[in-house]
Amino acid sequence: MVGHSSSHKGEGEARMFRKLMNSIREFFGDVSGELKKVSFPTRAETVGSTTVVIVFCIIMSLYLSFIDSFLVWAVSKIL
Repeated sequence: MVGHSSSHKGEGEARMFRKLMNSIREFFGDVSGELKKVSFPTRAETVGSTTVVIVFCIIMSLYLSFIDSFLVWAVSKIL
């Protein structure tokens, strides 16, 4: 069997490390490029969307509270 010398093994590890570092660098470069394309909402859009969500949650909580009260009443009449 022919063994590998330690210098060849070190070169292979160095090549793998460089390849890994280049891949990481390329990944973050791609992420940076994609973030430049992102369109973030304005403050007014964010406030408007938040208001819609809060109002919807209030309406749904009132609706579910009404349904729950009705079901409690109906079950108490049955039993």
